[in-house]
Amino acid sequence: MATQAALIRVPPEEIASALVRHQNRDWGNLSASDRFANDQALREGTRILSAYRSAAGEPFWILTGADRSATTVLLPEDY
Repeated sequence: MATQAALIRVPPEEIASALVRHQNRDWGNLSASDRFANDQALREGTRILSAYRSAAGEPFWILTGADRSATTVLLPEDY
């Protein structure tokens, strides 16, 4: 899934590339503690967050819910 704002402001090919990175545990622009939290989330079944920037500098996030039933691409202000 993706928010309308993310679809408008982030090119589809950049979303696709970021989704591959997220799936491969490349969490993007996160602090060391947030990276650690994602690694724990994989073991404990909590939500996973990745943060990226488009080539134009637009920040966007990818969130996978704790139950792993949905992954959403969104802008920080959509949260």
